[in-house]
This record gives sequence, structure tokens and C-alpha cells, in this order.
Amino acid sequence: MIAALPLKHGSEPYPGYRLCGLRGRGGFGEVWKAETAGGKLVALKFMPCHDSLTLAKEIRSLQTIGQLPHPNLLRIDQVWNYQNYIVIAMELAEASLLDVLELYQTGLGMPIVPDHLCNLLMQAARALDFLNARRHLIDGKCVGIQHCDVKPSNMLLFGETARLCDFTLASLTSSPLTSHRRMGTPAYAAPEVFQALLSERTDQYALAVSYYQLRTGRLPFPDSPANFERSYRRPKPDLQLLSPREQAILARALSPAPQDRWLSCKELMTQLTRAAT
Repeated sequence: MIAALPLKHGSEPYPGYRLCGLRGRGGFGEVWKAETAGGKLVALKFMPCHDSLTLAKEIRSLQTIGQLPHPNLLRIDQVWNYQNYIVIAMELAEASLLDVLELYQTGLGMPIVPDHLCNLLMQAARALDFLNARRHLIDGKCVGIQHCDVKPSNMLLFGETARLCDFTLASLTSSPLTSHRRMGTPAYAAPEVFQALLSERTDQYALAVSYYQLRTGRLPFPDSPANFERSYRRPKPDLQLLSPREQAILARALSPAPQDRWLSCKELMTQLTRAAT
């Protein structure tokens, strides 16, 4: 297998797409700003992939999820293979919610104000409920979709609209609890993920962790391992920086038992909005 060539400014990984600058780099690849032949600025995500069977499966999955009709899901314009990369062309966002948190902390010395935060996360909650519900006809089956990597950096801003992005790890669900490989970001992952399980409310747990981080500037589990360790057990979350009402609401969303969490992400955010604003 030929190794992928380094990505660089000015190169064209696809006719009509010229790379303009690196926007970010993480465990699953790189995101570049690119300009189309018509002068439009877009984002291109490059994910290394060295297995042809996996490549075809991932491209098909991303194409399916990226075209689901919801205003708070990031639209994927195109997916293709470039050398040993899966390349995803998508809308170019102004910032992520993690960027917004950093701006608040740097400029105002505080986390995101509650009314602004709740408005943005309610939009993300609607997108998650849309994905999670078993309403999507894929390969002849009605299934739900768990995003599996909900976190502030995967929620993007377009003006005052928040859109959930990065469906790289999205997984289909047809039952309340199923065996699944450990994946995602450990700091936001639900307890069942560490046990190689996926529930219908795994995404809600990560949304609750994201709320606490964006609301306080800290994570509720400072001991999270860097990698998934089967022996790791989530301790009781440290929610002391929130009001008592918020603590009670978030504690339910962070329950170790998925069935004890809120019935939906929207219900979680409705309760938090009432308590925090």
C-alpha cells in the first residue's frame, strides 16, 4: 500500500478543491480550509484509512448520515477517497463550542453564560434526538443512530445556529443495549462504553458532560483515562460548581444505568434551561 503524501497549502486533493490552510488536527485526522473553483470556502476533513473494505463501508455510512434532513446536523457535500484518506467536504463553520468557551474564558474570564449555552445545546439536543430515534430506514431496517463522539469540539456554529458534526464513529442501533467496540473520547464517554456496550442514551451522557464543561470550564470527571480501560469505573460526578437544581438534573443524565437517564436529550435541556436561566 502506497503511503499517503503529506497534505500542504495549495495542493488539490480533488479537482476544484485547493487547500488554503490547516484548521485542526486530532486523533482521527486533519481538517483543512479549502477553496472551490467557484471561490466558495469549505472544510475538508482527511481521515487516514488503509483498508479498502473499511474505506468503502465508511464512505457509504458517511454519505448516508451526512444527507439526513435536520437543520442542526452538519451537511456533508461530498465524500471521496484520496490516496489513503477518506475526504469529507462540508460547510465551513465559524467556530466550535469549545472555541466559544475559550473566547469567553479569555475575554470575560468566565464560562459561557447560561442563556446562550442552553440555546445552543438545545439545538444539539434536537439533532441528537433525531439521530437516536429508531426512524431511519437503512438497509431495509428502521434503526437509531448514536453519534458516539458528542463533545464541544463536534458542535459547530453558523451564526446563532449550532450543528452537530463529525459522524466518523456514528453507529446504528436496533435495541436498548448492544455490544460495541470501545470508541469515542474517554473524557465524555458513558460508563457502558468502557464495558464495550452502546445504549440508546449513550449520546445523552456525553451531552451532559459537555454541558458541565461549557457551563463551568471544567469536566465532571477529572480522573478520566487517556485511553479506554475496561477496568475503569466512573466515580460519582463532581457537580459542585452548579446550582442544586442543575446538579440534580445533570446527575440523572449522568446515571451509570442508561435506563435511569432522561427520556430524551431535549427533555434534559428543557430541564436545564429552566434551572439555569
